[in-house]
Amino acid sequence: MRPLRPWALVLGGLLCAWAGAGAGAAARSYPHSAVLDGAGAYRLLWGRRGSALALRLEVRTRGYVGFGLSTSGGMASADIVVGGVERGQPYLQDYFTDENRVLKKDPQQDYHLEYAMENSTHTILAFSRELHTCDTNDKSITESTVRVIWAYHHKDMGEAGQNYHGSNRGTKSLRLLNPEREEVSSASLPYFDLTNKDVPVPDKDTTYWCQMFKIPVQHEKHHVTKVKPLIQKGHENLVHHILLYQCSSNLNDSVLDYGHECYHPNMPDSFLTCETVIFAWAIGGEGFTYPPHVGLSIGTAADPLFVLMEVHYDNPSETEGLIDNSGLRLIYTPVLRKYDAGVIEAGLWVSLFHNIPPGMPEFVSEGHCTLECLEEALGAERPAGIQVFAVLLHAHLAGRAIRMRHFHNGEEQKLLAYDDEFDFNFQEFQYLNEERTILPGDNLVTECHYSTVDRIRMTWGGLSTRNEMCLSYLLYYPRINLTRCASIPDIMEQLQFIGVKEIYRPVRTWPFIIKSPKQYKNLSFMDAMNKFKWSRSEGLSYNQLVLKLPVNVRCSKTDNAEWSIQGMTALLPEIERPYKTEPVICSSSSCLSCSLFLTLLCIVYITASTIGNTGPFV
Repeated sequence: MRPLRPWALVLGGLLCAWAGAGAGAAARSYPHSAVLDGAGAYRLLWGRRGSALALRLEVRTRGYVGFGLSTSGGMASADIVVGGVERGQPYLQDYFTDENRVLKKDPQQDYHLEYAMENSTHTILAFSRELHTCDTNDKSITESTVRVIWAYHHKDMGEAGQNYHGSNRGTKSLRLLNPEREEVSSASLPYFDLTNKDVPVPDKDTTYWCQMFKIPVQHEKHHVTKVKPLIQKGHENLVHHILLYQCSSNLNDSVLDYGHECYHPNMPDSFLTCETVIFAWAIGGEGFTYPPHVGLSIGTAADPLFVLMEVHYDNPSETEGLIDNSGLRLIYTPVLRKYDAGVIEAGLWVSLFHNIPPGMPEFVSEGHCTLECLEEALGAERPAGIQVFAVLLHAHLAGRAIRMRHFHNGEEQKLLAYDDEFDFNFQEFQYLNEERTILPGDNLVTECHYSTVDRIRMTWGGLSTRNEMCLSYLLYYPRINLTRCASIPDIMEQLQFIGVKEIYRPVRTWPFIIKSPKQYKNLSFMDAMNKFKWSRSEGLSYNQLVLKLPVNVRCSKTDNAEWSIQGMTALLPEIERPYKTEPVICSSSSCLSCSLFLTLLCIVYITASTIGNTGPFV
């Protein structure tokens, strides 16, 4: 390409500066970034701009670059954009795929190119799209998890059609609307690691491994400001989640000698003193940074001294010989923050009383942090309420969507947190856009949606990833003495649905045994539920019943203590089902920060001034 004359370069630079001025400095900022492939060849940067999302792709190729949003993580029914620079000319096209993965050009072009360049190694594209376009071929961008799909090729998209990307493709789950966070540099701060030492992972589907640690920072208050996962390389899919519990302060160093399988009959008694969750990380998540005014307190008598790290290993292929050294890094500071952080586990108490029939395209379970529990605990310790700043929503393989609903004086508030595209392999704390006050007498409902269409037996609440959970972990301040606020539905009313009339009493075995009717006699209640002939209509009727049942309240303190409401029966708040989502407001696809002519002129100018650059991309 012939070099531009000096006057053209000057004019191009002035026009670009003028065109970009309207968008402001923030238009070029991308607060979030992620490397999408294992080789570091494809980097995504993004940030919200009002009602739009701005994206920048930096890809090690001189061919086309593809990017998309997909419900399943595959090519079927995906919202896709393809761009590049060919012979000095930038291009960007909005596409979609049908259920057969056929790529089609979208009649409504909603991705807007803002910048493009190509050098000797990389192609760079910057573009934007409105969050809600009301184009049926586009996927709305919300606070839920989104499966990003990506691809690239060493050749550009030609008029003859697309070049197949081959193995240069993949998918990654992200939250594109996570709020921007004020990062405080932690490079010079001290830290300590809590890591397992050569743990032999058993060749079985699910293992929970527990190891006791002693916090090395003692006698003086400090605040943990950041927690990072330290996952052994190659074990990213093996380590499913890590929980950190505060244990009794009356223990001694003898409990530090060895680790053991959690929830095992032979596990050390000291493990039973560890009930209070102080941190939670799950697969796919990154490090967690506390807000500037909040920290996890360590070093005082009220703070954790002995902690139990529970690592959930998910080994469905039952691979032998795995040795793991994963754990957590806690970064801390002596410069104290204003508030101590706490964690409340809310939702459904993990037990067999939580169950889901087979063959159901959708089944809803609810766990209740009841007004009775919050009235007692907050009324005694914090009548002015607590401030929630982040939430981790947790379920297992059958989970499809989770919502944390909030009721105040019986009136439903805006959702505290939600994920309508829940991904078992991507669970992390969601920072709230605004802190939420929880007051005495409020209700919190963790609503979990499941699909069991591919299962022929009941799914039970339990620890295995093939069992289910329905939990929310609330990060809040200031810390109070409330660690668990959950519920259990009544099992006998559930059993009456399938015709159970009587069980053997007193209950001496678990699961307990049914006495009548004859077809279930001497069966455990689990066997009876599996024997029942479930249909979708029966499953729907059962779901409607379970959601109306009174619940047993779980309301726990630290050190295995309980609030007086523990074990009581509570009625549910008036809950509108299904939840009515807020109406989507579509934005015009023609809204641009500057005229298309000026944008393209800017692109041509930058491309021409950088073409031929043989240096590496920085």
